[in-house]
Amino acid sequence: MGEAPAFFADDLQARFSNGFHLKLKDFETATVVGNKTYVIGGIDDPTSTGVRIFDKSIGEWVIPTVLGTKPKAFKSHSTMLLNKDRILIIKSNSKSNDSAWFLEVDTQFVRDQKKKFGTEVVAWSKGVIGDAERPIVISGPSGVGKGTLINMLMKEFPSMFGFSVSHTTRAPREKEENGVHYHFTDRSVMEEEIKAGKFLEFAAVHGNLYGTSIEAVEIVADAGKRCILDIDVQGARSVRASSLEAIFIFICPPSFEELEKRLRARGTETEEQIQKRLRNAKAELEQGNSPGLFDHILVNNDLEACYERLKKILGLNGSMDVTPKTRKVFHGAFELSNPATEVFALPMELSLSIIDEKILINSGNADQKIVLDLSSMKGGAPGRTRGLYMSTTGLHSDDVTNGNF
Repeated sequence: MGEAPAFFADDLQARFSNGFHLKLKDFETATVVGNKTYVIGGIDDPTSTGVRIFDKSIGEWVIPTVLGTKPKAFKSHSTMLLNKDRILIIKSNSKSNDSAWFLEVDTQFVRDQKKKFGTEVVAWSKGVIGDAERPIVISGPSGVGKGTLINMLMKEFPSMFGFSVSHTTRAPREKEENGVHYHFTDRSVMEEEIKAGKFLEFAAVHGNLYGTSIEAVEIVADAGKRCILDIDVQGARSVRASSLEAIFIFICPPSFEELEKRLRARGTETEEQIQKRLRNAKAELEQGNSPGLFDHILVNNDLEACYERLKKILGLNGSMDVTPKTRKVFHGAFELSNPATEVFALPMELSLSIIDEKILINSGNADQKIVLDLSSMKGGAPGRTRGLYMSTTGLHSDDVTNGNF
């Protein structure tokens, strides 16, 4: 990781003293990356993107396409360039679990999006303290019992698992609730969000669009739960090809005849719809046996027996340690023993310095230091940046000078 200068208005007036003066508004910072200066403003206007770029090579301001979920209102902040491809933003006077954000300016995701949009692109990613359990992808044809098995898991382990709510362009069925069973949306809206890279997987199924947004998966992990994705085989293949590390499980019926019997017993579809689902089921059953796609295949002949096998795959044998994970971080002779779940306040005024992959957040109190450890950082836009660890420790100025933190 490398440092890049971050300036406030007065500093920038001096920096560009060769005839060009970059004037900033209150609470704006500017980070120089090559010929471009990324100005990040205090975001208190819901309609504002909070980002503008001055391209020195053409001498003009550029308003980029901004992807990802931007931070909620903040003003004072400090910035630092990391790896020349993303800017770390630390919000002043904020809680530790909402203080670190990243503005990606030249990551692979951003470069791919620039090609799609044909414009300058930046992408926000929220920094998350701690890590998350691997999601679980459960697939299988309609009527095989996926939903029932998932409901059993959720009922027995309500605090351990979270259900990823998919998006669809089909109309809601009776008693289906928006945001609970599906996120029901217009086709034009979903197509636009797919273009913006907001979906982990999507497919046209039975004449409608279905998909799993990255945000839907991240929300479950943010709540400290393990995400379950109930998606079809097409979706599972897309997720397998993505950067998401998951456990893939395929549920199949004991026979095709039994599957047809279950579909008819539901009584929710016309004969034409049933025949369409049966045709799709044949294709899904064939694809379910594709080498390397699914880690486990379960035959749902007996529901209780299938559920017990599912729990065994997930390690739910009754002796699991569900205590929240903590991590001890050592910097020189100092042990930073704050658990990842501890939340504390950051000061109003702060500055940043870096040694290796550790950010020292300096405040007016010389004896109180905050260390942000980025050594386990992973993920990024369009999702969260996870694996961060932030701790407080008592240090003296000599320790910082000698690098002992």
